[in-house]
Amino acid sequence: MCLDIRKRCECGQNNVQFHLRDNVMLPEVIVRLWCPSCSREKADFDRTTMLDDNGWTIEYDMILARMLAAQHLGADAIEIEPETIFIRGYACWQELYPGEQQDIKEEREQIIGLLQDDQKKYLETIQQWNIKRIERLKAEGWRKAQGA
Repeated sequence: MCLDIRKRCECGQNNVQFHLRDNVMLPEVIVRLWCPSCSREKADFDRTTMLDDNGWTIEYDMILARMLAAQHLGADAIEIEPETIFIRGYACWQELYPGEQQDIKEEREQIIGLLQDDQKKYLETIQQWNIKRIERLKAEGWRKAQGA
């Protein structure tokens, strides 16, 4: 079963969808979220409970996360850290970065328009577009893109 997990950032401007891989974690593992606009207002960054991804900050309930990881992943999971939770997809962005689907909507629709006229050109174009997009996101430092 796929749950729709959303979290509003502290300033209230953004509502971000999260992915919980294999339902290892619960939605309550994500305590707070700061977007680049509200991140300057947060308390001191705590590497033991927080993760930064290009100005977005996620705060995790590490006690709950470690308990759930131990329960679902075994004894070694006690050493789990915020970066591990995010990189392994246990509680991370649904998209490669918050707002990705909206950002690429127009470009993707233009490329999909080629499908009716020239399927070969469509396949070539969408493949090249996606490769270039992932390269750009990697260069920008988005954590999820690093593994793509």
